[in-house]
Amino acid sequence: MNFMKTTLLLGFLSGLFLVVGYTLGGESGMLAALVFAGLFNLGSYWFSDKIVLRMYKAREVDGSHQLHQMVSRLAGRAGLPMPKVYVIPTDAPNAFATGRNPEHAAVAATEGILRALNEEELAGVMAHELAHVQNRDILISSLAATIGAAIIFLSRFALFFGGNRDRGGHPIALIATIILAPLAAMLIQAAVSRSREFGADAGGARIAGSPNGLAHALKKIEAAARARPLDVNPATAHLFIIKPFSGRGVLSLFSTHPPTEQRIARLMGR
Repeated sequence: MNFMKTTLLLGFLSGLFLVVGYTLGGESGMLAALVFAGLFNLGSYWFSDKIVLRMYKAREVDGSHQLHQMVSRLAGRAGLPMPKVYVIPTDAPNAFATGRNPEHAAVAATEGILRALNEEELAGVMAHELAHVQNRDILISSLAATIGAAIIFLSRFALFFGGNRDRGGHPIALIATIILAPLAAMLIQAAVSRSREFGADAGGARIAGSPNGLAHALKKIEAAARARPLDVNPATAHLFIIKPFSGRGVLSLFSTHPPTEQRIARLMGR
């Protein structure tokens, strides 16, 4: 299933590159877009995790760091290879996992979450992220984030050039910008099912040994996300354990996470 989703994502991206390339530059533009799409597809498969981590200026930490030590214990308990561990320099509490497989995985937590949660709660959050690694959610999530960001960039590029007839733009390019951003959100929503969060919650509770820490953490992070939204690219919102912002406009129609109350209720067996 993940292979089919990966193929669909890359194929969809290639098609969008070709459409925008043609509307902006005719056949020569389409040829240039085809070459770019091929290079981007290859790069996003191998380097999507690095691209996402760089977006948030994440820095890798070693075995002397508290988070690294915690993840090492949890990964051993889950029977997983040790992932790379990163800290994101922001006060907003959140976390995510990325990578193409368990052997090339990374988990990242914000400075804010390290301060906001106690040890049991933080362990629940990191166990949830390791469950994503264990369930092999991370490749499709990382690709969706990278591709979604590229589509949004394409739509803005088409708007800038397509909206100016003096620069040789085509009216179709302007129309494309109207539909590409919603399509990016729809793509992510279709590729990354809300059910994967329920699965990672259950897996995280097993890895941590109890659902209590994760349940309490979700409640805290939800409240913090409402009070202080994390400044993110909308295409990467699905990566985080809690949706990092309150959706506005078109993007609010495509929720990437189940309601936190439902997640807590399932965790606690209610």
